[in-house]
Amino acid sequence: MLWQRLITGPLLIALILGVVWLDASLDATADARGLPHGLVLFAFACGLSVLIAREVAAFLRGADLPASMFACVTAALLGILGTALSALLPTGVGVSGALATAIALMLVIALLRMSRDRDPKGSLALVGGTLLAGVYGGVFLGFWMLVRLEHSPWVLVGAILTTKSCDIGAYFTGMSIGRHKMIPWLSPKKSWEGLAGGVVTATLVGAGLASLSARCELPADQIPVWVGALGGALVAVIGQAGDLAESAFKRDSGLKDSGRILPGMGGVLDVLDSPLFTGPVVYWLLRLTAA
Repeated sequence: MLWQRLITGPLLIALILGVVWLDASLDATADARGLPHGLVLFAFACGLSVLIAREVAAFLRGADLPASMFACVTAALLGILGTALSALLPTGVGVSGALATAIALMLVIALLRMSRDRDPKGSLALVGGTLLAGVYGGVFLGFWMLVRLEHSPWVLVGAILTTKSCDIGAYFTGMSIGRHKMIPWLSPKKSWEGLAGGVVTATLVGAGLASLSARCELPADQIPVWVGALGGALVAVIGQAGDLAESAFKRDSGLKDSGRILPGMGGVLDVLDSPLFTGPVVYWLLRLTAA
């Protein structure tokens, strides 16, 4: 309901801004003690990881597929730990080993959960669903933590705002001039005109936020305008793919929302479906354009 959204939205924004402010304020302390940046944000992301994994498990069960809540949550935590902590290892071999170990442990956890029931039926679906939870709830969030290790948390806020601005632009453009349906069998309300409006909006927002980043103290946080514009266009398209992917999961499972934890908005995945997909894009764009 609209009144619930009007209450949940500001509270959610206040929570995120509070976490980001606290995380940024501890950077000096972390430097003095030789600790990595982003510990507060990492703890918050681990909490999100658990919630996302639970919602993925609910999707699987809604589609009559075997799913273990414990295996999904464990796989998600392994995914974010393996991805984020791999950046702290000194060699490329160590990084590859950390990620490979996390993925292997996801598989082992699923197989152990299957063996507890002493019934191999549905084991392939159980393993596949567990790995899905590991990627959705862990690896995707881990990319955002990789960005945090090299930038202030406000860069993450800007990237997420740019991603979500596409949804706003797409909604109003689609409502105004949307005529040609994009994927009617999956998301009947989305139109090509709406997508174009979303891409334009995100491109402008990305360029605008990048221009403001020139005031940041850290050189790593000063994003060129052309990078912001390019990033806006990329996250707009990839973010919509994430939205469509969750729509497919909801249709397959017969669920209207991924959860009920956020009144008026649904579940965590209903809010983060597009930012989750854009994490790898933001990470690689900033890495490749860092020079």
